[in-house]
Amino acid sequence: MKRFIKSLYLRNRFFAVLISIVLLFVLSFFSEDLYGVARLLLTILLVLTVLDILLLYRNKLGIEAQRELPEKLSNGDDNDVKIKLRNSFRFTAHLRIIDELPKQWQIRDFELLTQIGSGKEKLITYQVRPTERGEYHFGNLNVFTSTILGLAWRRQQYDYDAMVPNYPSFLQLKKYEFVAFTNKLKMFGLKKIRKIGNTLEFEQIKDYVAGDDVRNINWKATAKKNALMVNQYQDEKSQPVYSVIDTGRVMKMPFNQLSLLDYAINATLVISNIVLKKQDKAGMFSFSRKVENQIVAKQRRSQMNLILETLYNINTDFAESDFSRLYVDIKRRIKSRSLLLLYTNFETLDALHRQLPYLQAIAKTHLLVVIFFENTELAAMTQEPAETTREIFQKTIAEKFVYEKKLIANELKKYGIQAILTAPENLTINTINKYLEIKARGLL
Repeated sequence: MKRFIKSLYLRNRFFAVLISIVLLFVLSFFSEDLYGVARLLLTILLVLTVLDILLLYRNKLGIEAQRELPEKLSNGDDNDVKIKLRNSFRFTAHLRIIDELPKQWQIRDFELLTQIGSGKEKLITYQVRPTERGEYHFGNLNVFTSTILGLAWRRQQYDYDAMVPNYPSFLQLKKYEFVAFTNKLKMFGLKKIRKIGNTLEFEQIKDYVAGDDVRNINWKATAKKNALMVNQYQDEKSQPVYSVIDTGRVMKMPFNQLSLLDYAINATLVISNIVLKKQDKAGMFSFSRKVENQIVAKQRRSQMNLILETLYNINTDFAESDFSRLYVDIKRRIKSRSLLLLYTNFETLDALHRQLPYLQAIAKTHLLVVIFFENTELAAMTQEPAETTREIFQKTIAEKFVYEKKLIANELKKYGIQAILTAPENLTINTINKYLEIKARGLL
């Protein structure tokens, strides 16, 4: 009985009709004719309500529902959540589905309205967009069923407490892998890079055919075989590429609900995949007060899974990043010349100048690319018209900070350090573009 009472809910329609009948009873004090009408309507309401409840509880199975969650969520992307429904009633059921979403989203009014015919099955899909890595706990899946009368709900609950981990954005892997290995680069804002020089490594000796570069003729092999033979070369591969993520407090700044750290983590996952597909070695590490989460650059099948699991656990410690410690660890641990993609952020020239000696020292032995972020909110403010004195003052300050970001990029280039100044949402595509440019120009 207790279970029955907990699952039964009277709908607003029932209370609206009941209130109307109560008003008729009140009016019957002034007109006796209304009293009989009010009694009749009350009897009809009670009979229909009992009938409605009997229809809802006559079938024990009622509505069968099952929530299908992905094995893991992709951070910053739209992820599909599916709900399978089956109607065991002998009537068309009107449904109100309330899925108890994880606390990270703070959504308390989520519901889906639908209907399903007798004996039919239905699949409902909705999307969620997580913005924080970690564990997401889904609560009960509540299915409220009503008949065409619509006087009462019957609640059924399914799928208690399901947990799904939220990983860095793995959904972007195939998307950007396609970009890097096709000529569709212009669609994504990538510029075409002219190959002005490259480093080659020997692949094989083959027979000369028309069109081969005569400068590659191997005269010793030609004399031995008595036929023209040429050396065939390929682009040098297996070059180490490290993604270096600053986990200091400067990376906690949010844009579009994602922190700069999460943008950097998503970009690291995508660029690591492309590096491995390009037959280079992918590695990574993070730093703040010390260097940690280090994965040595290698070219192996398990490398992507290792990088993904490591990125999942990276968080900021809100400390001031120690670039001197970064320089010491790089010098001690990375012996061969490598491409270092450093994700960090500088807001002022003074902040850059404090760390510039260490960046210069790193750039002497490695190819360093410093990647930092535009403040898109300030950039948008500079485009808005200013009318009042306050707005003019705010716009002037915003323009100063935007200009200083450009000065930081120029200052890095002046000291021979590659730099990328990018909006957070364009970070991944701009990083891929820089990597492809470095490969094409043979800078590493």
